[in-house]
Amino acid sequence: MTAPSTPHPDDPVELHFALEGRAARLKFGLLGRTLIWNALRQAGRVPPDLSVQQRFQVQRRFSRRVLGHLGVGLELRGLENIGNGPYLIAPLHEGIADVLCLLRLPLPMRFVARREIFGWPEVGPVITRLGHLPINPEHPLGGFRDLWRGAESILGGGESLVVFPQGTVLGLQTDFQRGVFEVARRVGVPILPVALSGTHRIWEHPFAPTLRYGQRVALTVLPPISTQELQTGNLEAVRVRTRRASKAAALAPGAPPARFFDPDRDGYWDGFRLVIDPDYPDLARKMELHRAAFLQETA
Repeated sequence: MTAPSTPHPDDPVELHFALEGRAARLKFGLLGRTLIWNALRQAGRVPPDLSVQQRFQVQRRFSRRVLGHLGVGLELRGLENIGNGPYLIAPLHEGIADVLCLLRLPLPMRFVARREIFGWPEVGPVITRLGHLPINPEHPLGGFRDLWRGAESILGGGESLVVFPQGTVLGLQTDFQRGVFEVARRVGVPILPVALSGTHRIWEHPFAPTLRYGQRVALTVLPPISTQELQTGNLEAVRVRTRRASKAAALAPGAPPARFFDPDRDGYWDGFRLVIDPDYPDLARKMELHRAAFLQETA
């Protein structure tokens, strides 16, 4: 079976929505498309010098409008684990809708995003104006430097910073990268792990343009990792423990199904930084063999 082609990080992006069912197509055509684009345009016209609380309210209002229209059933769990912050928030990553769901947490926050997203139509101007942080994960040293410097500024101003440690929306089997934990140690802030499942069903971009109404999402806040543990503990052990705890929460009984990566269906994403969790050895070996063959072909 031949895997589907996958995009290049520099490819231009066109945002499409394909609705399932006649009723959904009618609802989106009459209300949804206009609501989403108008909400984006309104957010993109805010003053560039927003205070922390002003940005918090703008983003919360946008999230509430879009999630409400889409009928997302968001189940928030573990809110008692949230203190005053700021935190380096480390969520699982399934799709673009993760951002909308995370904005329902009672914390002012900004997000780290791949640099190319800042060039997306409609979306790019909004996240630029709201002061979110672009990085290029395909250049690890430069990406880490940008993350570290941006984190110092944002966290120092009292806002939490969301960094997706998997760095990809491919699926649950992708590994947690070390950079998130190293930045938290250097900046001196606790990490707040968050498990998400079900968001990939809302909008399937970049795998398909499918947009669905009425999806269940579970968002579980895990106990924070203290600055003391990050400073004095074994960072690799903390990374592995956090990865396993987050994924166990996403797979808890009764939770919406998590997204699982299948390279024969989803493509191998050559050219993108991607590491498979060693707790999934068969997939890790399959990707390792593919990447080795790809490098040999392109050498």
